[in-house]
Amino acid sequence: MFTGIVEEIGVIREIKKGLKYCQIKVQANKALENTNIGDSISVNGVCLTVTSIMSTEFTADIVLESLKRSNLGSLQIGSKVNLERALSANGRFGGHIVSGHIDCIGEITSIAKDEVATLIAVKPLSSVIKYIVEKGSVAIDGISLTVAYVDNEKFLLSIIPHTISETTLMEKKVGNFVNIECDIVGKYIESFISFNDKEIKKEFKINENFLKDNGFM
Repeated sequence: MFTGIVEEIGVIREIKKGLKYCQIKVQANKALENTNIGDSISVNGVCLTVTSIMSTEFTADIVLESLKRSNLGSLQIGSKVNLERALSANGRFGGHIVSGHIDCIGEITSIAKDEVATLIAVKPLSSVIKYIVEKGSVAIDGISLTVAYVDNEKFLLSIIPHTISETTLMEKKVGNFVNIECDIVGKYIESFISFNDKEIKKEFKINENFLKDNGFM
């Protein structure tokens, strides 16, 4: 589990592509402190497993599902990525619950200044907008952010200067794509309600045979 508080910006140093996966080598410093092979690191919000560690680099494999769901497939040598180690048991929970499992990508449709804040509008490329709640949390490229506004097509983020300067948001432009992970709580609630509704309908299906069997006809 992650919190969406980016620890540092890493740089892609190598990409090896297979038929349905790729392996990346990432330059990092802080993200490698007390990190071992097999540990998880969030790379642009995607939970990846460390497969090897050098002094200032680590490698990780990206499988097809992650390539399809995220913007990691568009990475190039020199691309900058947000990095966060998995939350330790005694760590500070500074953001919100982030699983590292991307729901979809979204397109940045506008960027504007609002005094010290930067306003970024994002249009998701799937139906996840129903999970986006005004004043709720969303992870964008692994960054825990608060939703300032939402409608049926897009949502707006109001971002403080510190977050802009400490993450890859400083380099984003209109038309760029970002990874979106919605707040996991809403998705679980929807799943529970949907499952219970199906079970109730299955168990209490009323038809002609039911009415005959129970003496109503």
